[in-house]
Amino acid sequence: MSTHPIRQVIEACDKAISDRDFDSLMAHYAVDAALVIKPGMIARGKNDIRKAFIAISDYFQDQLVVEQGEMQVIEGAQDALVIMETVLHFPDGQGGTVTTTRRATYVFRHEPDGRWVCTIDNSYGTSLLDHK
Repeated sequence: MSTHPIRQVIEACDKAISDRDFDSLMAHYAVDAALVIKPGMIARGKNDIRKAFIAISDYFQDQLVVEQGEMQVIEGAQDALVIMETVLHFPDGQGGTVTTTRRATYVFRHEPDGRWVCTIDNSYGTSLLDHK
């Protein structure tokens, strides 16, 4: 089974996050995209999403590293639902590193030029339902 092109987009996004290359990162988001910053807090539009990623990177002292685990892509119409393991590595505040895995959900739109752009970025996946 060949790798879905969206995996390559997500890998590029994760590398851009790890490298603090926010210009490259924003190239993979739709103008009207939404990002779940944390449960109950959503950034909308590229400008706010960019600011959110900078704040997240600052929060993790520029040491956030993001990797991909298992992934499933379900395409319908011009959209794709991505269900995947997002693996995060970040400082624990005591000189060590914490690794955590989230089961994320993302929505991508297939653009007329052939690119896939992220329209909804939810690294918390269905665990959003756990936060009341």
